[in-house]
Amino acid sequence: MRAKLFSALTLGVLISIGSLAVASAHAASGSTNKDASAKKTKAAGKSKPVTKAPAKPRKVTATPVEQWQATRSLAVASSAAIVVEQGGGDPIYQKNADVVVPIASITKLMSAMVVLDSVPNLESPISVSDEDVDYLRGSRSRLHVGSVMTREDALLISLMSSENRATHALARHYPGGMPAFITAMNRKAAELGMFNTHFEDPTGLSSNNVSTAKDLARMVVAAHRYPLIREFSTTGDAHVDVSGRAMDYRNTNQLVKSPSWDIGLSKTGFIHEAGKCLVMQARLADKPVVIVLLDSAGKLTRIGDANRIKRWMESTQASNGRKDRDV
Repeated sequence: MRAKLFSALTLGVLISIGSLAVASAHAASGSTNKDASAKKTKAAGKSKPVTKAPAKPRKVTATPVEQWQATRSLAVASSAAIVVEQGGGDPIYQKNADVVVPIASITKLMSAMVVLDSVPNLESPISVSDEDVDYLRGSRSRLHVGSVMTREDALLISLMSSENRATHALARHYPGGMPAFITAMNRKAAELGMFNTHFEDPTGLSSNNVSTAKDLARMVVAAHRYPLIREFSTTGDAHVDVSGRAMDYRNTNQLVKSPSWDIGLSKTGFIHEAGKCLVMQARLADKPVVIVLLDSAGKLTRIGDANRIKRWMESTQASNGRKDRDV
């Protein structure tokens, strides 16, 4: 009995010792695996990362439009406007530039081109008749019915002072008369790519004379190719012989006399439906540009807009110049 009990106790002790040995082996194995894993991780951390050759930086060149507009915004009060380099390209600034609106006496630039295209004798006299009187709006004129002047003087005061009777008389004396003149105006507009433009009279008194700021920019560029249009539209004031009597006329755009402006072509316009309008070719910030301002509400709004555009372009050019020097 004692022998059996001793044998049982001995067996139990051996089993316990075996279990402890197995547990220790498992623990040792786990520790070894962790150490191996840690060594692998550490070894991986020491390995050099794969490096790629740095990409060459792309040189991004801003367009002239982006250079102008990135510096500051331009607030123009006129309902429609465009500023574009005379040589073409994207507009430097535009606002409602594709909207078709009445253009008032801006029309007279097209009339002047049509007159000169017919190669008339500019020294020959033309007379004002009752047909040239504005019965539509009753606009005033210092040219009485029966007044006589040369074609050249009529063209001068048409462009410089926006004289409606002089303009109408020029169109009436065109070969084929007024119908042929209006046809020639619309034909020339189509030739210039002014596809949103239509003329019904030579003076702009009709609100059916319509165009867009973008189309008028094309017209200004074309008109600037005529030396007489450049000269007459920017003349500050002049003495004109009308029926043997000298009459004084002045330019409707006060900016042509400003020493701070370099204007190569100018034309103003106004009827109620069109508002105050102004188109110019001028040199701003060392660039020949075309400015079109349509439907300005206030008396001085178009002049204020033109001056704002001038300051904006000059200040932007100065800012870009500083950036270039910093680089």
